[in-house]
Amino acid sequence: SAKPFRDCQGYILSAVSEDGLTFIPEPGIRVAPQPDLPHMSLRVLVPSVTRLDDGRWRMYFEARGPADRPTIIASAVSLDQLRWELETGERLQTDGGVGGPRFLTLPEGGGRMFCFRSEYGTGGPAAGSRMGTTIVSAITTDGLNFEWEPSARLRDRESDDDSAGITAAQALPPLTPESEWLLFYSAWQNPPPGRQSPTHPSHDLNAIASGRSADFAAASIASDMSGYRSRIFVARSSDGLHWTKGECVIEGSGYGGAGLDAVHAEDMSLTQIDDARWRMYYAACDARGHWSIASATCASILPRR
Repeated sequence: SAKPFRDCQGYILSAVSEDGLTFIPEPGIRVAPQPDLPHMSLRVLVPSVTRLDDGRWRMYFEARGPADRPTIIASAVSLDQLRWELETGERLQTDGGVGGPRFLTLPEGGGRMFCFRSEYGTGGPAAGSRMGTTIVSAITTDGLNFEWEPSARLRDRESDDDSAGITAAQALPPLTPESEWLLFYSAWQNPPPGRQSPTHPSHDLNAIASGRSADFAAASIASDMSGYRSRIFVARSSDGLHWTKGECVIEGSGYGGAGLDAVHAEDMSLTQIDDARWRMYYAACDARGHWSIASATCASILPRR
């Protein structure tokens, strides 16, 4: 409601809570797109925040420009989590684009970034020939320079559940020497056969000229609600690199149901409440196309509704 310029497609805000359940939005924008930076001229989203050894905080986020440019992962630093200073350069990039960062600090030092990578056919993003997405990872010793790890962690289009792609993925290392790694990820299912879906405005080469960028929220929701469905799944691993897909953990009830998370659940973030319980926050969309932040808790690491 207070976007900094007409064609801005999204920016990062914050809210605070005493109990982790009731949040009060804080005034102002934490990170906004920068029209003079082509790689983040229209949209910033999906923040992942980590504490640095010197007491500062670093935020990794997905940055987008026009639809013919690949998305990238950028970063910013802050002393108080309210005022953020952009760091120069790109933390991660590929020819097809990357996004949905989730940063994991490693016990031995440094960290591992999980994110999705878009894969395109001939012509890349400019041609709109998206072939799919994979979950990939990269490691770092200083938080600024990353090295891609070989192969993909997960691939999409292996079932109807992820026929439209997989996006944000957050990994949890083993809680005990005998337990497994867990990777929670968003999976999108294509609309039913024969149903026409409008191009999402972030993939629309003419979004600015047509006004769809200025009215991004409405255009984005129209695409989301055209028959797609997103849910949250879990994968398991013994080493944090080789993963086996598992069950759906946030199901929702689809277009025929009712309730907060009837249609879409995605972009999760997990936090430990105490020694026995975890909470997952996630983006939820009801059958009317209204998006909210919802939560689920679990006592055995797998969230339950």
